[in-house]
Amino acid sequence: MALYRKGINYRAKYPDASDAVIEVLEKSDRKMEYQQYDLKVERYHVDCAHLTISCTPSREDSYERLLEENRQFASDAESVEDAAVKAVLIEKMLSSVKLLIPEEQKLIAELFFEGKSEHQLAAETGIPRMTIHNRKRRILAHLKKLIEK
Repeated sequence: MALYRKGINYRAKYPDASDAVIEVLEKSDRKMEYQQYDLKVERYHVDCAHLTISCTPSREDSYERLLEENRQFASDAESVEDAAVKAVLIEKMLSSVKLLIPEEQKLIAELFFEGKSEHQLAAETGIPRMTIHNRKRRILAHLKKLIEK
């Protein structure tokens, strides 16, 4: 752990530096001190009147220490509720795509399921990219209305 040290006298070290430069150097030193010392140190407060000592833990804590204290962490796995909602939305989206006309279905399938870009699709079909882009936006707006029903 870094120990607290007295700050550098930048006025003496750089006599030709402007006040703004000196101020920036001092602020950067304080930031480094905060990151290296203040975040990592536990604080103790002694209350002489009540004869108690209280400890404020460091703001930067290790994973191992938290595990020793039996702290609970949020699971990285997808929750059952989220999986259920996702499944319903996917089913609704696929049924909405089936309601589109075949040309619209083909455009959506190539752009989103096959991973083609608008530029690739424009080169393959000979249709201008902006036309494909506008069709995609119109189809997505239509799909949004179908899904919201």
